Amino acid sequence: MKYNFFTELKFTSAYKEYINAHPAIREAMCLKAQYPDYFDGITEGDLLAGRIQHGLIGFSPDEWGPTAFGYYCLTTEIEKHLKENDYSTEQRTEIEEILEFWSTENTSFKLRSRYTEEMKKYLPSDDWMNQSGIAFPLYRLTGGTPDFSTLLKLGIPGLRDKITKLLESADAESKDPDFYRGLLIALDVFVNVIDFYIDNVKQLLGKETGQSRISDLEKLLNVLEAVKISKPRTFHEALQLFWLYTFLGDVRNYGRMDMYMGDFLASDIDNGIITEEEALRLVQSLWKLMVDRHTVVHNRVIIGGRGRRNEKNADRFAMLALEASRTVLAIEPQLSLRIYKGMNPEVYEKALDVIGEGRTFPILYNDDVNIGSVVKAFEFNKLDAEQYVPYGCGEYIIEHESFGTPSGVINLLKALEVTLHNGIDPMTGKEAGLALGDFNSFKSFGDLWNAYNKQVEHFVRLMAEQEVLEYKVAGETAPFLFMSMLYGECLDSGKGMFSGGIKYLGGTLETYGNTNTSDSLLAIKKLVYESNSVPKGELLQALDSDFEGYELLRKKLLDVPKYGNDNNEADNMVSKVHEHVCTYVREQKDRVGLHSYLVVNINNSANTLMGHSTSASADGRKSCMSMNNGNNPTSGYDKNGVTAMLNSLVKPRTDIHAGAVQNLKFSKNMFREKRDILKSLLQTYFDNGGAQAMITVVDKDDLRSAMKEPEKYQHIFVRVGGFSARFVELARDIQEDILTRTLY
Repeated sequence: MKYNFFTELKFTSAYKEYINAHPAIREAMCLKAQYPDYFDGITEGDLLAGRIQHGLIGFSPDEWGPTAFGYYCLTTEIEKHLKENDYSTEQRTEIEEILEFWSTENTSFKLRSRYTEEMKKYLPSDDWMNQSGIAFPLYRLTGGTPDFSTLLKLGIPGLRDKITKLLESADAESKDPDFYRGLLIALDVFVNVIDFYIDNVKQLLGKETGQSRISDLEKLLNVLEAVKISKPRTFHEALQLFWLYTFLGDVRNYGRMDMYMGDFLASDIDNGIITEEEALRLVQSLWKLMVDRHTVVHNRVIIGGRGRRNEKNADRFAMLALEASRTVLAIEPQLSLRIYKGMNPEVYEKALDVIGEGRTFPILYNDDVNIGSVVKAFEFNKLDAEQYVPYGCGEYIIEHESFGTPSGVINLLKALEVTLHNGIDPMTGKEAGLALGDFNSFKSFGDLWNAYNKQVEHFVRLMAEQEVLEYKVAGETAPFLFMSMLYGECLDSGKGMFSGGIKYLGGTLETYGNTNTSDSLLAIKKLVYESNSVPKGELLQALDSDFEGYELLRKKLLDVPKYGNDNNEADNMVSKVHEHVCTYVREQKDRVGLHSYLVVNINNSANTLMGHSTSASADGRKSCMSMNNGNNPTSGYDKNGVTAMLNSLVKPRTDIHAGAVQNLKFSKNMFREKRDILKSLLQTYFDNGGAQAMITVVDKDDLRSAMKEPEKYQHIFVRVGGFSARFVELARDIQEDILTRTLY
């Protein structure tokens, strides 16, 4: 279909008109040009209004495309439309002119133009998924979880009153009045979007003949008209206001929903305003809208946990959310349950029921470990730490107080590979890292270990500097109005999130190939340096030839103890690698001026994608194959049973990073026939320090059959890493990675 660039042209005109205006005014006027144009109409079955199709040029804190955030322009897609469609000469000229304009005005370009020469040399600026290298920057400000409680407490009129009062006193208190003026314009945009949907519902009512649907639309119309002029009074109104706000701020993670929705739910049910069945229909509709938002690695809904007000009401919503995840057969939202000793046992039992039906949700987070770990890792007090929420693939922040976008990735296995080849990437033959001496120059394992450390540390320093630079450019560019109006101290300080307004500004670095690296280092230590049974040159030749002709050597490498079998030698090496990278990353915070800078070991399909550009490794892994996922053993390397594997998982420290994932794959039989054994197994794991568990329940034969006849197995969901997917929709190599993960 021929793309209409009407809104992209309107957005660009607004930006040009206000290019020299205050950043808050410029952003507000651009939002006014962008919305409600990018919103889609209500579709059949929707009980809430709110669908969106973002344009090819616009404004968002999160990523649109691999290198687009802030003021973004999806150049490749625009060029594709120009190539494939017949535009008039005048239209083509207009489109080419805005492409040229945004080529230097988009926020990602402004960030890259500020890179130091060292950053330019070592940090590729293009799509990391299609490149070889050790570390890559990510262009996004993702994971923000605003204060939804305040949104629902004040509503649009209450926020307007509060901001107006702050504006009136701004000059006297030496605050920025234009920041507040921009916020008020943003609230006007909010109202415009509601008006768009009011008109949309009225149009649908004029065409609808089914009485049941007419009733639903009339209720929705009343809800929209209510939230336009007053704060939410009902569960339905609260859901509606919340949902529209998430689009306007492009917020894709929803925090502790049971806490801010529980009281609305309980009040409506107890007062006969709504029935349990009607409430479930509303949540199911919200879940379906989240599915259609298709964020893949976001859409986090948190339930459970310590530190909730009105815990009984919150648990009522938690039970409703669990039932919605059981009955809406989809891979989103990423429902996550914080568990703890003394919690409502009905919630936990319901969670196991839902997981056991193959839903992959809820993901389980152990408060009895995580709260203390957050205190130590982030240096928060206990009360703040109780408000931690995982977002995205599993990173932690404090709800509406801290921010910690993962703006970089590092491939630890690639760092070892490049170190063994004196700074050269053997897959490309190009310089990819520091030249620290060839393998033969490392006389002891300690020499190799120190060189590997230097390689990793070099890239960690660059990524920390890139993170701070990204925040700096973002803060200069825009206040990110919708997030700032509901985040920390931004309103009271009169500053945008990344312009000094946020209370705790942190960052995170995604690490990949952790346990492959550890297993490789142990194999080199034992076979090259201790037993002297494998010459260095022969090992390098074997790796560079992908073990062709070196099958016996590969068997030797595979026979060295591996992480995931409760073997202290292997597990200690994992802890050694883990503590080095986590500690060094954490130390960067004071040097670069962040509240925190921490590792997140949350591997998603990137363990497979980055594996494509990583050659054979000394743990016996073949070239271009998947690396390990998260904190898990390499697929198939855990051979001593589930207890041994879980014992290994709890050994790496949890108090020096910002989140790690543990993927567990169980058979249906474990949940149906051996429920007591399963519960004891999980309880022991959590008691021993297990921080998290994301569980896939499936039969291996079903996975094999699904690869042959995908049309018959649309119902199989699997946990990939930091996200879930329909197994049949995954790429073949990712399917194979999941198939090789041990099934218990």
